Amino acid sequence: MYSNEEMIVVAKMYYEMNLTQKEIAEKLSYSRPTISRIIDAAFKSGIIDVKINYSLNSVQELANKIKEKYKLKKVFVLPVYVDEVPLIQNDIGKAVAGVCVGNSGNLDEEVEKAIQDHDLTVAAVLSGNRNFEGRIHALVKANYLASPPLVIAFAIAGTMDIDLECEPLGRSASGKEVYLKDIWPSSEEIASLVDSTISSDLFLEAYESVFEGDERWQSLEYDDHPIFRWDDRSTYFKASPFFQAEIDEHQPGDIHKARVLLKVGDSITTDHISPVGHIPYESTAGQYLVEKDVGLANFNSYGSRRGNHEVLVRGTFAHPRLKNKLIDKTGGFTLHVPSGEEMDVYSAAMSYQRENTPLIILAGKEYGTGSARDWAAKGTYLLGVKAVIAESFERIHRSNLVMMGIVPLQFMPGENYESMNLTGLESYSIIGLDEPLSPFQNVKVEAIKPDGSRTSFQTVLRLDTRMEIELYLKKGVFQSILDQWEDR
Repeated sequence: MYSNEEMIVVAKMYYEMNLTQKEIAEKLSYSRPTISRIIDAAFKSGIIDVKINYSLNSVQELANKIKEKYKLKKVFVLPVYVDEVPLIQNDIGKAVAGVCVGNSGNLDEEVEKAIQDHDLTVAAVLSGNRNFEGRIHALVKANYLASPPLVIAFAIAGTMDIDLECEPLGRSASGKEVYLKDIWPSSEEIASLVDSTISSDLFLEAYESVFEGDERWQSLEYDDHPIFRWDDRSTYFKASPFFQAEIDEHQPGDIHKARVLLKVGDSITTDHISPVGHIPYESTAGQYLVEKDVGLANFNSYGSRRGNHEVLVRGTFAHPRLKNKLIDKTGGFTLHVPSGEEMDVYSAAMSYQRENTPLIILAGKEYGTGSARDWAAKGTYLLGVKAVIAESFERIHRSNLVMMGIVPLQFMPGENYESMNLTGLESYSIIGLDEPLSPFQNVKVEAIKPDGSRTSFQTVLRLDTRMEIELYLKKGVFQSILDQWEDR
């Protein structure tokens, strides 16, 4: 059991480690007590060897200052939030620390090669809610949610193929089998640890000057002007394209001779649509940054560059695990139907825009599931998509599509693109949007196949309220705001 002088400190490690003592307190956080106890118990049992395996010596200096400040007997520093740093390593496996957006860093080269060469399904265990396919790492297909201490337990075991209730996590130095129950702390132990280490003073000290920033923040140069002045050289912030007076010549109403940009299956998440993690060098967004003289080390993530629509639109549908049924590839690729050429989604969309061809998406069930992400709708809009026809929609994403002036249409119950033999190579017209609209009304869709034959089917208009209909007729929420400004 911990004494009052013992604590585990988890260091949120950053690459810029020239920190003041004040910054130390801000950048260090105390691990969940259960995690602390499990790691310590496992360490003492000899089934794991917690190592500080990195070259950032200043991290240990930070820990020493914390140890001195709080008069601690011992401090374990565990690497968190840094790419390619082992959290726990044993003879069986290794757990790699990462951040919630999925920038876990590279796996060992041999491991990555084996996964790709043999098309392996590998798994991750995480305590966050970002268990989308490929989110933790582009090659990791299966991601399982668990409580923080269970994440540590699986890391200790080094395998997913284990029953934690019946099978040992490992063996001690003496050969004794050690089970999860042997290192799992009691509620009393956790309460005692919290009582002896956590106080309101810790939070008061951390937050009393939270809005002042550090010396580097205060020393940043800025333009003292009432209106923000955009810097054309910036690759992080661009003026929003959505508040331009005319961002789209297309008027609400019937859609004619549309092409299918993507034909996707069930449970396409907002992460598939608009990923926020790592920007690959070879991606369209990566090449855009290269053209702007941004080095690979400074690419950062899609999420960090969401203030630049040029990056985000190029990242739309660029998820490495996206499966588009128009082609055999996995990833952000599609078929430019008129030419028959396979290309990345962004390039295909720009080709269609030059040809003045509206676009639609064919989808299965639960389209847009996952995190409520506005850019999943914004990026779709910027690609030129006018409608999404799906078997069902996730509630918030459907609403976001409407906010961008994109029409959500739902197949009739029991129908889908497979039951109607729709390949995605057809030319589509959506008829009935010129008429006075009402929520959940039927809308006719006509499809002309490559051989000239025609088929038609009814869909349900998923403009669920009168307000949504008004927003659609005003071409979305941004155009609606502009109209209000102009009326003043």
